[in-house]
Parts: sequence; C-alpha cells; structure tokens
Amino acid sequence: MTFKELGIAEPILKAIEAEGYTTPTPIQQQAIPILLNRKDLLGVAQTGTGKTAAFGIPILHHLYLAKSQQQGRRRIKALIVTPTRELAIQIGDSFTAYGKHTGLRNTVIFGGVKQGKQVNALRNGIDILIATPGRLLDLMNQGFISFRDLDYVVLDEADQMLDMGFIHDIRKIIAKLPPKRQSLFFSATMPKDIVELSRKMLGDFERVTIKPQQATAEKVEQGVYFVSKPNKVKLLVHLLQKSPRDSVLVFSRTKHGANKIVKKLAQADIRSAAIHGNKSQTARQKALGDFKDGRLKVLVATDIAARGIDVEELSLVINFDLPNVPETYVHRIGRTGRASASGIALSFCDKEERPYLRDIEKLIKQAVPRMPEHQFVDANDDQSETSEERKKQPARNPNQSKNRNRNRNRNRNKNSNYKSRRHKGGDRGNRTGGSAKNES
Repeated sequence: MTFKELGIAEPILKAIEAEGYTTPTPIQQQAIPILLNRKDLLGVAQTGTGKTAAFGIPILHHLYLAKSQQQGRRRIKALIVTPTRELAIQIGDSFTAYGKHTGLRNTVIFGGVKQGKQVNALRNGIDILIATPGRLLDLMNQGFISFRDLDYVVLDEADQMLDMGFIHDIRKIIAKLPPKRQSLFFSATMPKDIVELSRKMLGDFERVTIKPQQATAEKVEQGVYFVSKPNKVKLLVHLLQKSPRDSVLVFSRTKHGANKIVKKLAQADIRSAAIHGNKSQTARQKALGDFKDGRLKVLVATDIAARGIDVEELSLVINFDLPNVPETYVHRIGRTGRASASGIALSFCDKEERPYLRDIEKLIKQAVPRMPEHQFVDANDDQSETSEERKKQPARNPNQSKNRNRNRNRNRNKNSNYKSRRHKGGDRGNRTGGSAKNES
C-alpha cells in the first residue's frame, strides 16, 4: 500500500513525497483510513511508529478540502495537545512540512517563555494549534483561545500527561471541547486512569494497537554491561572515547544525575549537554539543536525531556540508569530504531537494577545480550549473575548456549572495534522506497 492509494489530497501527497515518505508504517496504514472516514480513534502506540503522520495527514486532508468553504478570519479548526515543549515544536514542524502546499497555517504554544509572540500568532488567525496543557489552559482563561469552530482534537502521549501530573488540566480542557468533533487519543500504555480519560473524550471510536516491545526489540541491537554504580562513568567515558564521531544519547533517571554525568564527561574532555525539566527553554532548544545538527555528539537526557528527540542517524543509545518501568526501556531504545530503521542500545546495570532488567526482558520476551567483561569491575564487586537470576531470564536459543564461547569472543571483538550503524533514511522520513517516520 502507498500513500496515494489511501486517497490523500494531491498537495499533501506532493509534500510527503518530498519528505521521502512512500510506504505507510503499520499505524499509518490502519489509522489513516479510519480518520479519513471521520471516526474517532484510540491509538495505542509509542513514539517512533509513525504516529504524527498517522494523525497529521488526515487532519490536513480534511482541512484542505474544507478550505474553500471558509470565509473571513482564520479560526482554530484542529487542536493537538502534547506533554512537552520539544514534542510540541516537533509536531508543529511536521504539520508545516506536510501542509506546505495547502495554505494552512499552524502555531505552537508552550510554557517557559513569554506569551507575547504566541498571542500575536493567535490574533493573526491560525487553522491548527499545537499546545502543551499548561499554556493552553492559561491562554484559554485569558480569552485568547476559542474552541467554537473546532472540528478535530488530538491528545498525544496521554500516559506521559498522567506521569507529568497534567491529568487534571486535560480533564479541564476536555470539558471545554465542543460536543461535535472528531477525537483522536494516543497513548503508549493504557493504565486505568488513561482508559477512563479516553472514554470521556471519545465517542464511537475504533482502536489501533501497535505492539512496541516486539517490534522495537527486534530492530534494535541491544546489550547490557554489568557494572558497579561508581564505575558507570568510567565505562561511559571508555565507550565514548572509542567512538568519538558517533551521536550518542545517554539516559539518566534523574535531573541531578544528568547534570552529574555532563560534569564527569567534561572532566574527561568529552563535551556534552543535559536536557531536563530544570533547564530553561532556551538552553534545552540550543542543546537539542546542536545535537541534531551534529555540533554536539553527546546528549544526556531524562525520559520526559527526551520525548520529541528525533535525530537522523542516531548511532547509539546508552541507558546509564536502567528505568524502573519496563515500557520506558522500549521508548528509550526506540530513539535509535525509528520506524523501519535499526539501531544500537547499550545498558549499564548495577546490582540494585537487576530486578529492572528482569522486568524488561519479560516485557520484550527476550534476553538482553550480555556484553563481555570489561576493565571497570572492582575486585570486591560481584558483577556476575547468580544462577537464580539466570533461571529467571527468558529461554535462549540452544545454539547460542552451544556456541557461547565462540559468541563471547565475537562480542568482545565487536565491542573493541565498535562502529556505528548508518541506516538508510532519516528521522524526517525514509528516502524513496522507505517508510514514513514519526517526528513525535
């Protein structure tokens, strides 16, 4: 199936072809026909599956076809609500790219900056509004935003809204929406509160589920190092020094930890930057821009701040801290395995994180390959797995066991001569013959 076969308006087809989109991803194949038929949609999918194009293309299609009937000043016809500033900006860029031949206008609003420019854009008239919850409610309460003409509403990354404490803001926003609308609800996971929220927002809806754990785990080459907590920085420096030209995204569980990693890397003459909620919007955008442009090779991020990072040819993801939520691991390693591309993800695991690793392996239904022993193991630190822990791992291929020593030697050789994979296509969509990538 191609985008042309989906019946997309010609100006939008022209734009997405220029972006290199030819073959829809699974979520696009399933969601776009539903949305073109004006049905509500519940999409269970993570970032990197092609989600932004899945909802953005049909919305632009409908707005373009209805454009000739619009008279007078532009009014907000579509609203996309998303949890982070970075993700909002990225979705705005995607709508601009997909809709560049339609004459439709969008703007992005978020907190952390003065509202003047955002208010001016609203006053000048827009068709599509992309917003974070806090700033959206604020400008609604000030009377700058009206939903009177709203036809399409997207709630993106709903589970992250819940994690970030936006659930009450979202309920207030939903209460203000006009009853006659098409609603789209996306979430990577469906905890009880999210299920209840989706029922309040959606009418007669269809559901599309893209299972991330298997797809991502199969695409991304993974590995785990057992290392004591004090030696994690030493191992990180060692890996980065072996591949100085690679773009590397390092995940830290906490903001303080991210800052500490940047400081330690600087002591080893490795330039890096951190992005997290305590950084100013200017600092976050500069760090992210430098990373995307290749001026900065190492970016250290917390999970929430990393939503919206979409970098072409991201060579490597390193989990400095293993996440205590296994789904988060899938989100993280998906940063380097976007849509149809492959990637490499390495994790550091100390003794306290062993239960997290077992949960991750249970979710992805495979063992994360163990990397060979390294030089940063303290003599008094037992970093090997116990027989009990090995029993809890998912079953491995018998051939792997028979050839364990041979594979270990291969892994050791591979690790010492690590070379990043360069995949075809970028995060703004594959080149001709590829699949459309998601910018969210």
